[in-house]
Amino acid sequence: MADKQSEVLHILGEQVKPGESKEVSFDVANLHTSSPVHIPVIIERSKKPGPTVLFTAGIHGDEVNGVEIVRQLIAKGINKPKCGTIICMSVINIFGFINLKREFPDGRDLNRVFPGSPSGSLAARVAHKLVTEVVPHADLIIDFHTGGSGRFNAPQLRYAKDNKDMDILAKVFGAPFVLYSKNLSKSFRKTCNKLGKPILLFEGGKSFHIDDVVTNSGVNGSKRVLKHLGMLKTIYKATKPKKECVFINDSRWQRAKYSGMFKASVPIGAYVQKDDMLGNITDPYGKFNFFVRASNTGFIINVNESPIVYQGDALFHISTKLKRQ
Repeated sequence: MADKQSEVLHILGEQVKPGESKEVSFDVANLHTSSPVHIPVIIERSKKPGPTVLFTAGIHGDEVNGVEIVRQLIAKGINKPKCGTIICMSVINIFGFINLKREFPDGRDLNRVFPGSPSGSLAARVAHKLVTEVVPHADLIIDFHTGGSGRFNAPQLRYAKDNKDMDILAKVFGAPFVLYSKNLSKSFRKTCNKLGKPILLFEGGKSFHIDDVVTNSGVNGSKRVLKHLGMLKTIYKATKPKKECVFINDSRWQRAKYSGMFKASVPIGAYVQKDDMLGNITDPYGKFNFFVRASNTGFIINVNESPIVYQGDALFHISTKLKRQ
């Protein structure tokens, strides 16, 4: 990774010298009330040379678990590097965060408009500013997300397969699962890859929910990566993961055969056999009870925690093919 530490960092119209701590502002537009929106970008630089790591969260305004992970990295001082530079952006979609919504006020999903445009929609302008004024400084990006619409993701990393360097970083991070997935069109991940910026996408938990297990997985994984890069100060301990991460080549969604009230009975991350009972769907009147059974053997990497489901709704995300280690 690049050594830029002898240089002054020019970012978002500010200068940050080696050894300096600074909060700069990532601002695009005011609220409709004309109130300014201040999006803090926390930058910590060591005097010693080293790589630049960018931690991001809140691309979706309802994914508060990722926001909490980056908040903890800052609050605990983990973002103060032994060498190199650490940049933290805990809430990128501040507009969605304020309105308690996944999307921007205009209904656009920020993670489907990259690389954005300086003259496009509000979401496109935020994407463009992020890509042109922040991302170029990073040597590694760790982006935190959660499951949406009541679906709870087991802590997992996502990136495209056949990348040995990312496999090494994933093992260092130590999330329970690695799910190989293609880069979606106009996503932050695909844009970063086009720019040659390695990015680990962390998924864990569900929207509008903070889960301690997921948060600890994200914080501890970040510490391990920083230690691997020689950036973690010795006062912080980077514990080894309790289990080796499982690499998943393929997976499938198991969907509801009926509409009704749904309750899962299998824990997230569990390994199940085909035909194991996973939960049940009932009606409100006590006349109907359908047992949901596993369509295949594999790990449960996502569970729908919504109490009401409709026919065709995704209930469980189950691995179908593991990578041989």
